[in-house]
Amino acid sequence: MPEVVHSDAWATSLRQQIRALARGWTVEEARGKVRLKVRLDGGSGESITLSFPWSASGAGDAYVRIRNIYKLMASEGYTLKQAALVAEGKAPKLTEQLDWHGAVERFKEQKLSHGNVIKPATWEAKYLPVLNDAVALLRGRKPPTTPADLIDLCLRDAKWPPGSRTRQERARNLAQFLRHCVVREQFPPIWQPPVDLKDHIGRKPADAKTQKSDPITDQQIINLIASLPDDAAGQRWADALRLLAELGLRPVELLHLSVRTDPKTGEAYWQCSYQKRSGGGVTKPRRIWELPLQGDDGEQQRWNLLRRWQAKLIELPPLRSGNGASDAISTYLNRREGWRSLRAQVEASGQRLSCYSFRHSYSVRGHQRHIDSGDMALSMGHSIEVHCRSYPWATEAGAAAAFRRASLGVGATASSYDFA
Repeated sequence: MPEVVHSDAWATSLRQQIRALARGWTVEEARGKVRLKVRLDGGSGESITLSFPWSASGAGDAYVRIRNIYKLMASEGYTLKQAALVAEGKAPKLTEQLDWHGAVERFKEQKLSHGNVIKPATWEAKYLPVLNDAVALLRGRKPPTTPADLIDLCLRDAKWPPGSRTRQERARNLAQFLRHCVVREQFPPIWQPPVDLKDHIGRKPADAKTQKSDPITDQQIINLIASLPDDAAGQRWADALRLLAELGLRPVELLHLSVRTDPKTGEAYWQCSYQKRSGGGVTKPRRIWELPLQGDDGEQQRWNLLRRWQAKLIELPPLRSGNGASDAISTYLNRREGWRSLRAQVEASGQRLSCYSFRHSYSVRGHQRHIDSGDMALSMGHSIEVHCRSYPWATEAGAAAAFRRASLGVGATASSYDFA
């Protein structure tokens, strides 16, 4: 005589326990064994027969096994059959089954040869270190089981404080790799990285000192450009720096620059279509007014950038690879002796040099030439509040000139004095 029939209380209780684990899960008898049936939302049903007898004595062990199978599927992305084998000890964990090393090599080929192609040096410096760390963790004794945990572990280093540039790069590049693994390598969807990486990157503490760069003089910019190699590549980079300095551009704006013609006056002018997103909203495309540099000898630099652009005589260097225009410019400049010498000179005075120093110098030049903060902000593409906060010399210079005029009485003009 069989020990039990389907209507026994233990069978009803087991089915209730399994249904409580997840919607679409149930059990039934199959040739004297427990069969687990799973129907996922929007998908076809699957089933697997377990080694436990369909009996009151086997119900408890069957439930524990099925609960472990559920956890493996829910948290680590296993299929039903994979989870059953792992739970039974007949297969290694999924992180051990996946070809992480091979995926890194194929991702490298993808980055170097397809899409937004990067240079081998960028791969070695920006991608490979974090991917090596990730694979070491995934192949370790206690591998992370979710992409979120993996990203966090790869960012926990005192050298990379929350909100730092390196944290951003490592998080974004690792997320790119994980997306490649899911889409191209057919890894389980559980390894799809989070869309929003802000919680992983973190924010700088409120009392952290920002690493803002400082302006440099027109003569320093002129000397730097003169120090670049006198070849085709050197000329492309020289023109990029001339545009940054004379137009006060953000590095990325070199990719959004054009020349337009005023329909009323017929005058050609610079237009920037870049829209910067920030806490204050999105900036609008804008007209830019050039401010030619003036050397220590008093002569203005006549680079004829607008006419040369119209004549298609300006060819920009590659700025889209790696981590963007700013990174490309910094990488190039860091290899130049003239830039390294200038940086040492700037740092000796307690200041900081970066590719944004050209933009900051444009602001100083404008205020030295008595252009008010509102007009400077309009040309530079931000609000007057941001301008005054980012460029304190704008308000300090205006205040100094106003008090000088007041101290001299009516009739004194700002043009009588140089701004600080």
